[in-house]
Amino acid sequence: MNKNVSKIYIAADHRGVGLKLYLIEMLTAAGYMVVNLGTDDPNTSVDYPDVAATMADAIGDDANARGVLICGTGAGVMIAANRYRNIRASRCDRPEQAHDDRFHDDINVLALAADDIDIEMAFVCVQTFLESPFDNIERRIRRIEKIS
Repeated sequence: MNKNVSKIYIAADHRGVGLKLYLIEMLTAAGYMVVNLGTDDPNTSVDYPDVAATMADAIGDDANARGVLICGTGAGVMIAANRYRNIRASRCDRPEQAHDDRFHDDINVLALAADDIDIEMAFVCVQTFLESPFDNIERRIRRIEKIS
């Protein structure tokens, strides 16, 4: 468990509810403070841009907070989340990708595709995302500052 992560916010649209609930259970068991931002009803349609807005508001300026967003494809929540200056989101389906995106780009939100990823693999990706460091060197900081 990464003690530098203050909170993990997790949110999903209706297509990601099952995966979200599984991840909440696993992350809580691992000792993380997890905040469920909804939705919990797979039968009521929720628009992914609204889910991403909720995530951006929740993370705010907390540099130690992390987020996990889930929709059917993962692309919708990723695109919507990246509209906000305090969010750097990436869609991942492999742990190596989650590591590299944290290391190189300091992502603070992981986007997952509920329709495409095995739930155990999703958890491995989230764990890797949470445990991977950012390579805090000048050129990476400079690039991030250009988008933040």
